[in-house]
Amino acid sequence: MKSNLSGTSIIGRGRGRKNSNTFRAVDPCDGEQIEPAFFSADLEELNRAAVQASDARVKFGKLAREPKAKFLRKIAENIEAWGNELIDRASLETALPAARIESERGRTCFQLRMFADLVENGSWVEARIDLPDASRLPVPKPDLRSMLVPLGPVAVFCASNFPLAYSVAGGDTASALAAGCPVIVNAHPAHPGTAELVGLAVADAVRACDLSEGVFSLLFSKDYEIGQALVRHPEIKAVGFTGSRTGGRALMDIAAARPEPIAVYAEMSSINPTFILPSALAERSDEIAAGLHGSFTTGGGQFCTKPGLVILPESPRVREFAERMAELTKETAKATLLTPGIKENYEKGLRKRARRLAATYNGNKPEERSVNAVLFNSSAQKFLQTPDLADEIFGPTTLLITANTRAELLDVARSLEGQLTAAIFGSAEDLDNYADLIAILETKVGRIIFNGFSPGVEVGHAIVHGGAYPATSDSRSTSVGTRAITRFTRLVCYQGFPQRVLPDELKDDNPAGIWRMVDGEFTKGNV
Repeated sequence: MKSNLSGTSIIGRGRGRKNSNTFRAVDPCDGEQIEPAFFSADLEELNRAAVQASDARVKFGKLAREPKAKFLRKIAENIEAWGNELIDRASLETALPAARIESERGRTCFQLRMFADLVENGSWVEARIDLPDASRLPVPKPDLRSMLVPLGPVAVFCASNFPLAYSVAGGDTASALAAGCPVIVNAHPAHPGTAELVGLAVADAVRACDLSEGVFSLLFSKDYEIGQALVRHPEIKAVGFTGSRTGGRALMDIAAARPEPIAVYAEMSSINPTFILPSALAERSDEIAAGLHGSFTTGGGQFCTKPGLVILPESPRVREFAERMAELTKETAKATLLTPGIKENYEKGLRKRARRLAATYNGNKPEERSVNAVLFNSSAQKFLQTPDLADEIFGPTTLLITANTRAELLDVARSLEGQLTAAIFGSAEDLDNYADLIAILETKVGRIIFNGFSPGVEVGHAIVHGGAYPATSDSRSTSVGTRAITRFTRLVCYQGFPQRVLPDELKDDNPAGIWRMVDGEFTKGNV
């Protein structure tokens, strides 16, 4: 593929117009604008993309498994074909090191190929068949057959902190396309060059696979108007979003107020509590301190799964642990955050918390565009009496809480909002003794980790990257892993249909060769 950044939106097989409504990416390291200029889409272009997506929905939704899988794999190949150009552009726009971007590219392409495998397998549609029984009394039993089908055009909002894995061809887009839904992506203004390169990779795959042009579009915008209008558009049937609680909540409210309300699958806010139980504190204090320090500072603390809260039971080792964490924090090099807005919000959150709690940080004043890692300390009692201490601060900071009693530790757990993750360090015996802690976390958390750190999300079939509100807008779903595909589907039941009209997945002889539930039993056999 050949690079030719035009800065205009990708609308099917066409491009948007150049206009006076422009913006540029900003280098987080020096604040300088990066060429070229990008042109915000207007409402007419948005409507064109939405109409094309609507026109494509039926044909793409019925696309056979093999060509759909080929399409997903082609996107991955095209992303890889950009080579260092994509890595360099993403690093320039985010200040993230090249190694991190390379890893994220690998994850992005792995996700696409994972969904291609899922599509080829076909069993994800959850086909169910209840066979008829004309002799049943008092009324005959009808023939019922159901499966998941594509929901329709999906709007995807790119994340600031993952320019590849949660952006143009990230998990939301991959799962929506795998489900058979056309996608319109709203690019993040912090990394538009990266977005255009990946957008070109997807658009080229659409052409190479001879798919309808409305299967994919990419819209640029420097403010909120286009994103909000996209959620309001009647052709959009669902939304995928990764970002702040404020942004996600705004989209949820817009979607709910539509004449036809739609679902917004938003990943928003999480402080990911870590509980260090007595045996772990006694036996592995230094090891855990080092791991936690790395977890809340790596990547500038800009992971949605960063441990923002560490809860310890009172013990002789608590002071030693806190002192070691303080030493590590003082030694932490300054960090450059992704955008000026993130830096401003980070510093604002620190100032607010510092009015209530003691803070530890590197005494060297950070440069204009960098920040210090900061460690705060609180008692459980003060934390419980000060609700805003549980607010997320996005960046390299965490809060140590000491609970004087077991009851206080459980009260802290009960007080928490919904979370993406929670970690527990301890022994098997600790798990028995703190079974009530696990029971509390099960009501709030999408992924509970034992003797492991929360950053890092394994992409697979069993993973859950979700949680109760406000971690996500819908705790029944995940935005990572193959289960993510079900967000962009709905169930359709066919009653009494002749065999020739049914989808292959529901026919008696199972030409799709998939696992199905027939009269309550799973089988790949014929009916």
